[in-house]
Amino acid sequence: MAEDESRSLEFTSTWIVAVVCSIIVLVSFAAERGLHRLGKFLLHKSQDALFEALQKLKEELMLLGFISLLLTVVQGPITKICIPDDVASHMLPCKMPTSHVSESYHRRYPPQTVNSIGKRLLLESSTGQHCAQGKVPLLSLEALHHLHIFIFVLAVVHVIFCATTMVLGGAKIRQWKKWEDSIRNEPVSRRNESVPELAERKETVHWRKSAIVSWMMSFFKQFYGSVTKSDYITLREGFIAAHCASNPKFDFHNYMMRTLEVDFKKVVGISWYLWLFVVFFLLLDVEGWHTYFWLAFLPLILLLLVGAKLEHIITRLAQEVDDEKAKGLEASATPSDEHFWFRRPSIVLYLIHFILFQNSFEIAFFFWIWSTYGFNSCIMEKLGYIIPRLLMGVLVQVLCSYSTLPLYVIVTQMGSMFKEGMFQQHVHQSLVVWARGQ
Repeated sequence: MAEDESRSLEFTSTWIVAVVCSIIVLVSFAAERGLHRLGKFLLHKSQDALFEALQKLKEELMLLGFISLLLTVVQGPITKICIPDDVASHMLPCKMPTSHVSESYHRRYPPQTVNSIGKRLLLESSTGQHCAQGKVPLLSLEALHHLHIFIFVLAVVHVIFCATTMVLGGAKIRQWKKWEDSIRNEPVSRRNESVPELAERKETVHWRKSAIVSWMMSFFKQFYGSVTKSDYITLREGFIAAHCASNPKFDFHNYMMRTLEVDFKKVVGISWYLWLFVVFFLLLDVEGWHTYFWLAFLPLILLLLVGAKLEHIITRLAQEVDDEKAKGLEASATPSDEHFWFRRPSIVLYLIHFILFQNSFEIAFFFWIWSTYGFNSCIMEKLGYIIPRLLMGVLVQVLCSYSTLPLYVIVTQMGSMFKEGMFQQHVHQSLVVWARGQ
């Protein structure tokens, strides 16, 4: 048997099979035990929301495992499906160097060397049958293997980006803890006097009444001081007045951190509509369309739109409060779903979820192409297209972590209903058990 020919298990040394199998099992077992211990640690620390997020992550890993198994099982039948080369020559990511796809295929993979491709695969595929002249496989073994890797890379990058965003956003929100402590320890009569931003805000009320000026101020405010102490006081007082008026010392900050943990388990997963998004943009990756360059603008545009909307809600609430106080009346912000798109505050979370996933898709696709086909690949396109894509990816990640996510956490408390994190976990579980018993 030639040295460059791949061998099946029938002609592979048993010690090689045993060593490789042992390494795979040990790595898998170590990963499973690590996740198990992490889950026990989170339960011990009463981090039930993060524990549920970890369970969601395990579900995603199971889904990836099933996809991997499915691709391995069906790779043989898929490669045996042949289609006319004129059909396969449409909507290519790269321009074919020759006019005939089938000639290019047979020249690149002659029958005597086709089996060597299997060296890159988890499971060798039979190469006894080949497409006739004028036809090519529906998907080659090499392309199927690359697609397999891309799906795994995308899922890993998405989880890493979501975790990074939540950690950095949580760190930003924890900086508001000093505001919460100072507010709870100060008398109500002195609370507003200690905040210089309130006086500055009153001076700009006249300008905020103009819709255009209000939206412009909201758009630029998300880049600096997205949430000030005066904003925090206004929203905190409005929430407490609407949902827990009998407890003016309610720990609003602790409540927001609990809701952030609850929301994390929703964004760490990859929903079915996000997979549809992947399929759609893989379809549009046609040579000359520069799809991924234009796609890079989508998360940035959506992120700026979401940030401006959240800032505008703060502006409207602050304006209403200042107008009432100007009349000598006691007033606080009024939580209502009317402030949000389609009366649904949850839409903001769906948009953030999509933004994070789309940004993950952009970065994962870039590094996958780089590692698989090289930096000079035609799919990678020119340097003038690459640099803006990477810069926008970094900008989206930073802006979402330090501005948009903290804005979401505090502003969406101004909906008509309070969120799941309103009660401590043991109280929440007791209420659920009580409700099921009714």
